[in-house]
Amino acid sequence: MSDPNFLVITKGHPFNKGAFFAMLDSLAGQYTHVEQPLAETIMSPELMAPYDCLVFYDMPGISFTPGGPVYSDPSERFKQQFKALLKDGKGMVFLHHAIAGWPSWPEYRDIIGGQFLYTPRKIDGADVQDSGYRHKVSHEISVVDRNHPITAGLPSRFNMTDELYLYEVDEDRIRPLLASDYTFEQAHFYSAAAVVERGLMHWNDNWRHPTGSNLVGWTKQHDNSRICYLQGGDDVEAWNNAHFQQLFSNAITWASGRT
Repeated sequence: MSDPNFLVITKGHPFNKGAFFAMLDSLAGQYTHVEQPLAETIMSPELMAPYDCLVFYDMPGISFTPGGPVYSDPSERFKQQFKALLKDGKGMVFLHHAIAGWPSWPEYRDIIGGQFLYTPRKIDGADVQDSGYRHKVSHEISVVDRNHPITAGLPSRFNMTDELYLYEVDEDRIRPLLASDYTFEQAHFYSAAAVVERGLMHWNDNWRHPTGSNLVGWTKQHDNSRICYLQGGDDVEAWNNAHFQQLFSNAITWASGRT
């Protein structure tokens, strides 16, 4: 069986491009890279036909301004094309900050299985607090599902140093793969809104967030497509982790229908 041919979509969040693409070069298969907003215009089943899988490392639908983030909706054309890809069964892997994309399009959260919120939002009539972040966390990850192809070749537990999120996870709609031993409580995280609205890094004074999920990797089915989200992958230290590379490569292979 041939290695997967996948498309990688980036932009919307800064990252070390040289190191990131060096990591991609080390994975099995071949890839093409495209940035937003061009990627938004080509998400059609016809143009995506050459690719077995789409990898999202982007964050569309958010513009950061001195007064705070400005959210925009995807075009109706994009929504219809994206839904057509899901109906056709195009596999998708969402990595790290991609879970913050399209915050004003509710179905995007349904597709991924969770959401990172830069500012408090009202969701399904309920007020939801902005999400939390914590850089350079050394934590142990447990493999929850040892029988899934994405976790093949991984030890039952492994260590990573990475950025973690205190975010929204729709646990009743996903199949858990990975769980962290970190404590996902507000005292251990910083407010995303404090950064983007007031420029206050590493700030959580008067910020209240419920205890969150410790799941850092999962799969789900949306329409006919295989979907995987991996919370890891913030920087070079994470990308150079051999277990993360194995995990990421397995996810691409699985989403491509190779298993």
